[in-house]
Amino acid sequence: MSKMTHKGYTAHIQYDDRDGIFVGRLLGITDIVSFHAETVTDLKAAFHEAVEDYLASCRKLGKAPQTAASGRLMLRVAPEVHRAALIAAQAEGTSLNQWAERVLGEAAHV
Repeated sequence: MSKMTHKGYTAHIQYDDRDGIFVGRLLGITDIVSFHAETVTDLKAAFHEAVEDYLASCRKLGKAPQTAASGRLMLRVAPEVHRAALIAAQAEGTSLNQWAERVLGEAAHV
């Protein structure tokens, strides 16, 4: 998966072989924001324009723009997973929150 980022927004990029264009869509929000272009340079410009248009539309509507994440995450996992994660965190000498942040970051390639 190819990605681009701008002003805290991330887009997933795909190539549409049938139409010969790159197509992008913002990730992590429920509002649908997409864009396309024939070249990578034009795609980057289209992405920036899409984000700016989204922010301007939100201002015009008096709506707060959605953001991909607040930094708070609530998970429900099996008790065995919770127990194993807690033990792994304690073995590293960190809190479960710090351990989970590190592990999730590694898994997401952050």
